[in-house]
Amino acid sequence: MNPNPTILIVDDEQVVRDSLSKWFREDGYKVSTAASAAEALQQLQVQRWDIILLDIKMPGMDGMELQLRIKEIDSAPTIIFITAHATVDTAVKALKEGAFDYVTKPVDPDYLSHLVINALKQRSLASENVKLKEQISEICRADEIIGESPQMHKVYEMIQTVAKTDTTVMIRGESGTGKELIARAIHSNSNRRYFPIVAVNCGALPEGILESELFGHERGAFTGAQYKRKGKLELADGGTLFLDEVGNIDSKTQMDLLRVIETKQFTRVGGNEMIKVDFRVICATNKDLEKAVSDGTFREDLYYRLNVFTIFIPPLRERKGDIPVLANYFVQKYARTMGKSISSLSPEAMDTLVRYNWPGNVRELENAVERAMVVGKAPAIRPEDLPYQLTEKNHVLPTGSLAAVEKAHIASVLEQNRWNISRSAEILQIDRVTLYNKIEKYGLKKPGAA
Repeated sequence: MNPNPTILIVDDEQVVRDSLSKWFREDGYKVSTAASAAEALQQLQVQRWDIILLDIKMPGMDGMELQLRIKEIDSAPTIIFITAHATVDTAVKALKEGAFDYVTKPVDPDYLSHLVINALKQRSLASENVKLKEQISEICRADEIIGESPQMHKVYEMIQTVAKTDTTVMIRGESGTGKELIARAIHSNSNRRYFPIVAVNCGALPEGILESELFGHERGAFTGAQYKRKGKLELADGGTLFLDEVGNIDSKTQMDLLRVIETKQFTRVGGNEMIKVDFRVICATNKDLEKAVSDGTFREDLYYRLNVFTIFIPPLRERKGDIPVLANYFVQKYARTMGKSISSLSPEAMDTLVRYNWPGNVRELENAVERAMVVGKAPAIRPEDLPYQLTEKNHVLPTGSLAAVEKAHIASVLEQNRWNISRSAEILQIDRVTLYNKIEKYGLKKPGAA
């Protein structure tokens, strides 16, 4: 808040201007006056004002019209109307247009002074709220997603596209690719970012526990339920519910979850009270849900309800260019937390990282760098500091004819994606028909197939 608040008094009566300006100058305010709307608009061009005291009835442009013009120039000033008894209805209308309040003539100086103080307090609180939101936004951006490859730029674009909506998002990718980080990035850039994002690891909880974890329970609902407990659905109200490994949810909980997503209400386990909630759903999986639907282990209606907007996180082996960026980021991260002076990786160590296939993706890379930081010495990480599996057998490229190389590569992509044809075709940058033709041409067969 301005330490010397500024007040502009706009009134066609000189006695009103003189008396009000005298009162507020004595209270330490910086005050200026205008006898007409035209003069007020000139004052707005040269200085910003905290409070504008505005008469409604003036020759030419009246206070109502001037209020609209002021908001076009500067939406920051707080407007308090001064009006005669006959125009109180007009003043009330002005409040609906955004004015703070109004006073009637003859003006009570004590009441007006109190009104101005309240208006300034509200401005101060609003300013603090904006700063707080900016700080929260900075915190949300602190754990940034790292990657400069074209694949990751596509992911960034998809995050920006979907974040401002309330659309349900499914994040797909192998274990360790950073699916939860993507979910948090979507939440942090959404209109719900000032409410919590509540994560549920659906793959780590058995059937009965997952139900209680999601829906909560009433006291006595089951053996050991000694207290009433809110579930994740209630805790996510207003924010985002992140369902990690959603493909592992049992059939009963799938049905209950579908009902909650569609109706936005539920009851706790053992309860009768209907609880209303409003949250956005983001889910993640490394499973082939299409196959699960085909096998009857995942509800088709829930699948379509969750699979509205899909983001696929490419595995690290498909974006080798991101490995140096990620590795250097992790070196700096652990140098700070461990208090070490190691600032880089040697060229030989970096080459080892780039040539490795990274079946555990970014999580495995981070663990490898952390381990190297523990045993390594300044100024740089060396190959011998890295885990042995990185240096024993690095990625070996297939050799032989062009057809043999193509066959080996297609087989590898199919295996890595559990024979998901759509995803494999996308990675290979060919259509599904072409991929089927290649599979037939090279006699490739899915493991376990006759």
